[in-house]
Amino acid sequence: MNRNQGQTTFSRPLSLILCIGLLAGTPAAQAQAKVPRVGVVSVLQKSPEPPTVHAFRQELGRLGYVEGKNVAVEVRYAEGRPERLPGLFAELIKLKVDVLVTGSVVAALAAKKATSSVPIVVAGTQDLVSPGIVTSLARPGGNITGATFAAGGRDIAGKWVELLKEAVPSASRIAVLCNTADPQTAEMLHGVHAAARVWKVGVDQFDASTDATLQQAFAGIGASGAQGLIVLPTSYFGGNRNPLIRFASEKRLPAIYFFNLFPADGGLMSYGGSVEDSYRRAATYVDKILKGAKPGDLPVDQPTKFELVVNLKAAKAIGLEMPRTFLLRADRIIE
Repeated sequence: MNRNQGQTTFSRPLSLILCIGLLAGTPAAQAQAKVPRVGVVSVLQKSPEPPTVHAFRQELGRLGYVEGKNVAVEVRYAEGRPERLPGLFAELIKLKVDVLVTGSVVAALAAKKATSSVPIVVAGTQDLVSPGIVTSLARPGGNITGATFAAGGRDIAGKWVELLKEAVPSASRIAVLCNTADPQTAEMLHGVHAAARVWKVGVDQFDASTDATLQQAFAGIGASGAQGLIVLPTSYFGGNRNPLIRFASEKRLPAIYFFNLFPADGGLMSYGGSVEDSYRRAATYVDKILKGAKPGDLPVDQPTKFELVVNLKAAKAIGLEMPRTFLLRADRIIE
């Protein structure tokens, strides 16, 4: 009798442990598990969803993340208004996101200012070192890493001059549209002017960072007699592609842009890495960080391939017949 009582005394706690274990595996218990939250801030327009954000979501899915099940993705849009960025980052930090994702140098600097503790993954930028976002490509340090879509500010800027001149051999003067307040602009302007001397073309520089100054720049470019246009990278231009493309088309002005979304939207051509691909690579960094990696230990990922994208429909619209040798260099042609 005493032996049976001893068995009963032992079996009750064991049964209780087994029940707790079974309950922990039920959907109700699993639902209480913390779902990682990723905050995304884009400088682009909200609708339709930008290819960059779409590519990021797709890659997360490929990596096994299902929104609403094992990850939550909070997306905010500055819609071409950089002044909105600090507020958007503050909003996401208040939501206690586990990692922030953003694109453009201006946005990256705003994110860096907003937090030194939340991991930040930067995509869709030309360079992270010269603007002071990270200390080095190999060991970024701090809470920031990322995936660029270009490499070397001066070099790629010089390439834009070269390609524009090859596409329009008769061009003797080009206009450069830039935002001098953007930290990466100075380095790129050096590259543009150096290449212009090699190719023996004159350069007129126009500065814009707001709707009002952009209209003033348009007026100046139209009166300059420029035979080609280079648009340098900045978040304001990336978020306001349509006015830039429309202006170049109306003025029948051959233009080269800094990423492939411009020719995809009707611009003439672009040269650089794929901005969508940089967001896919950013998703792999988010995956690593959610699994415990420190952003400062993850080397900045740079593209291994640069694409020349040409929109032949846009060329036809402005009456430009590009040399066959130039078209043979194109990696992708939009017809």
